[in-house]
Amino acid sequence: MTSQYTAPADRIEIGARIEALMPRAIEELAELVAIPSIADERIVDPAECVRAAEWVREAFRAEGIPAELELTPDGTYAVIGHRPAPAGAPTVLLYCHYDVQPILDEHEWLSPPFQLTERDGRLFGRGAADCKGNVLAHLTALRALRDQTPADSDDAYPVGLILVAEGSEEQGRASLDQYAIANPELFQKADVILIQDAGNAAYGLPTLSVSLRGAVDIEVRVEALKASVHSGMFGGPATDPIAALVRMLATLRDEHGNTTVPGIRADQVWQGLQYEEEAYRADAGLLEGSQILGSGTVSDQICARPVITILGIDAPPVVGAVAAVQAKAAAKLNLRVPPGEDPAQMRDALIAHLHAVAPWGVKVETEAGELGYPFSSDTTTRSFKLLEQALTDAYDGVETVSAGEGGSIPLTTTLAGINPSADIVLLGVPDPESRIHSTNESVHPEEIRRIALGEALFLSRVAQA
Repeated sequence: MTSQYTAPADRIEIGARIEALMPRAIEELAELVAIPSIADERIVDPAECVRAAEWVREAFRAEGIPAELELTPDGTYAVIGHRPAPAGAPTVLLYCHYDVQPILDEHEWLSPPFQLTERDGRLFGRGAADCKGNVLAHLTALRALRDQTPADSDDAYPVGLILVAEGSEEQGRASLDQYAIANPELFQKADVILIQDAGNAAYGLPTLSVSLRGAVDIEVRVEALKASVHSGMFGGPATDPIAALVRMLATLRDEHGNTTVPGIRADQVWQGLQYEEEAYRADAGLLEGSQILGSGTVSDQICARPVITILGIDAPPVVGAVAAVQAKAAAKLNLRVPPGEDPAQMRDALIAHLHAVAPWGVKVETEAGELGYPFSSDTTTRSFKLLEQALTDAYDGVETVSAGEGGSIPLTTTLAGINPSADIVLLGVPDPESRIHSTNESVHPEEIRRIALGEALFLSRVAQA
């Protein structure tokens, strides 16, 4: 505990319950991580996502949340449940997602990606932090809150509860958003929405994320030849789609790494908690000599400015490549949109730029994915302050900080539009060491324990307030 911190009585009581529940939480996290719930039928049988959805449904049903599988427009299932509030009590929506990112190169994993493995105090596995660890944090908080009260008892919980566990968040298809817009009634019942898919600025530092960047994916395809041709017989005068694509992509940044697309502003400044450069270097795993890109601070780049990341390129791989000028090439780009900016306008500016800079008369086609809008929290609400204090108590007096988040959770803006009176707050179990979306993803069990404790304290206190 921090010096001069005196834990309140509810923190001591509920904290002891959480501590006793942690072995079960880790055991169940291993069960859930073992299900390869990647919502991409090209990679994994969709039945695995259904299996994960059923696991989540049954786990929350056992805690008195009458959850069901709801089919969303992209064919995946969201687990949605509603337990009405006691008279006069608020209703809190608990969000998480059970789908996970693809594993990337399996050979880079130090342990099997779908087998939860302890190493140096951390638990490794795909989805351990993003976001199955948050699923278990929700469950552990609910179990501690009701303690020995039967799950079906009217007084099991002091607040009303809505569960929303998404099934394709990592694919960016906005399917749950579409479902929520078509079925707004349940989402409008929430007084508070806890989006548990963010994370802490550092291990052991309780953090509420107060801003998110929006996002949109764009595929650009370049063609110039009817078919690939011999690089010796035709190379030189033959239009080269791969070289054309490289030239196009090189125009997205200047020599310092700043975004340089006409119509996309890239000089914003972040006024909140700063991400120190040395900490960023360590967390990002930058190799010695690698430069931090862009002008301004690290936080300017992550929290306040746009970035266009090249996610992938379609071209022959090095191994097996032949001496030929290729007929076509393609790239997938990810555009992150800072708070205050319009993702549709930025998408259109990027597409127009790609067509404008295409050299040598190559044929260019572009296709954009769903728009994800940026989000900013209201940090003045009663719920925000209550959760701040609950997390501080859960972290033994470490003061909760507010930080910007460079990632995107499009559902937050959808819910804000459906239910503008609800308080929306973002938190979660990952920390920079978690390496979410990368190989060797991990979570520290202490973060699951403390986030679960903070959530349980908040649910108890918001009912009293």
